[in-house]
Amino acid sequence: MTEGKIYVLDANVFIEAARRYYAFDIVPAFWQALLAHASSTRLLSIDRVRGELQRGNDELAQWARSDFDQWFASTDQDDVVQAYGQIMRWAQAEEQFTAAAKAGFADQENADAWVVAYAKTRGYVVVTHEQFEAKSKKIKIPNACEAFSVPYVDTFRMLRELGVRLG
Repeated sequence: MTEGKIYVLDANVFIEAARRYYAFDIVPAFWQALLAHASSTRLLSIDRVRGELQRGNDELAQWARSDFDQWFASTDQDDVVQAYGQIMRWAQAEEQFTAAAKAGFADQENADAWVVAYAKTRGYVVVTHEQFEAKSKKIKIPNACEAFSVPYVDTFRMLRELGVRLG
């Protein structure tokens, strides 16, 4: 178990789990583990991710609203907004990304840059299923993390580092 790390979860962590390998009816222990580690302040997400999940209007949206709601941190803080601005300037300056990718990354309904900004300002670890791609035309969370020295892992590494055992 890795002491001291706090994890900030991207929307795709919740969405992929709910729709695929950790569906609520198949692996309820996964969802219980998220709640347990959130209540012990080892993981959280942000308000912008909650917004993405709520657009789903499904079982995941209901779980986020009823069970996980208190662990969506506000991004409405000066240091987070400032870090978000730095990330936006970086993204716009990178020539490898398409104009459409830049516009999508800057879309206020997209939580990606906010997740990185929040983790950057707090010294937390981003959890995402996206993978770093040096020549990507899309702006991926790991690319932004690399640019700003923000550590990132996928769900499975986070679970291992937290010592979670399902089953």
